[in-house]
Amino acid sequence: MLFREITGLQDIKQSLVGTVANNHVAHAQLFHGGEGTANLALALAYATYVNCENKQADDACGKCPSCLKMSKLAHPDVTYIFPTAGGKSVLSENFMAQWRSFVKETPFGNLSDWLEKIGVKQGNIPAEEARQLIQKLALKSYEGGYKIVIIWQAEYLHNTTANALLKILEEPPEQTLFLLVVSSMERLLTTIISRTQRVAIRKFSENELVQYLATKDVSQERARQIAFLSEGNMHKALEILEKAEDTDHAWFANWMRMCYALNLQKLVPMADEFDARSKEQQKGLLEYGLSIFREIFLYSNGGQNLIRLENDELVFVQRFSTAINMNNLEQIIDTLGEAFYHIERNARAKIVFLDISLIIARLMK
Repeated sequence: MLFREITGLQDIKQSLVGTVANNHVAHAQLFHGGEGTANLALALAYATYVNCENKQADDACGKCPSCLKMSKLAHPDVTYIFPTAGGKSVLSENFMAQWRSFVKETPFGNLSDWLEKIGVKQGNIPAEEARQLIQKLALKSYEGGYKIVIIWQAEYLHNTTANALLKILEEPPEQTLFLLVVSSMERLLTTIISRTQRVAIRKFSENELVQYLATKDVSQERARQIAFLSEGNMHKALEILEKAEDTDHAWFANWMRMCYALNLQKLVPMADEFDARSKEQQKGLLEYGLSIFREIFLYSNGGQNLIRLENDELVFVQRFSTAINMNNLEQIIDTLGEAFYHIERNARAKIVFLDISLIIARLMK
């Protein structure tokens, strides 16, 4: 990955290049940006630039042996760590073929995309990763440059893993660079945060998204529409572009109709369907529900011009806003938020689903 392959974000790119030019490369850096930002892409481009043998004023050369190995994610001095199923036999190094494919195909992908690719319902970074990493870093670099460790979704470091990394983050071996890529910094241990230099990755601007979508054979009008709907989230923009049918919306809309009708004969099998989804998919569906109810709130309070929906989703919001008790909307949103909290902490999804279905059904009336 090179800086020039990433749309826009010139301010961040210049800042990162400047740290190398001025010899101010912090040994541990935290690339923090929400879902759909270029946090991973920028970390990869930065790692490429740091070890480039023929650095240009604003980017790596892309042609030297180091750059060519980085482009294939096969540099011997770069270690990649990311969530897997955990355990001694399920480490990141065992998923490198899938990781290379994932980064090439979906550089703005999220954790749910990754876990679906490797067939895992719930991911974390186990303590064994830290033990293996410490052993690797004790060796000299193969090619004389920086030894670089890129930890993607570092917020999923198991507490034991995070604690094992603390000492090496504080006193790293010479010429070692840690790049932690996170989407939810509040989930990361404060002791980890305190040992890193933060690199805040902003959302893409609408113009930057339009510029990127223009390379995907999209009309200017459609590109601007998608950019508006996605709110600076590249992952969401590409989903809107590629999805002919939004299965999450169809499932969620049907769920809400069953709640409104209090149709237990349909809600019970739907609970089984919800339970069969991966944990990330369950959380994603609840987050989707929260976003829909926020749009309903906007629509019901005169904020129609602020709504970022189209087609079936927009029709659903328009119709459903007239069918529910708006006085209870805040409680419905709180109910979905609590369900997300319980799913995240491994509560039985089927029970959570049935419980919130009955609560929402009561609040709708």
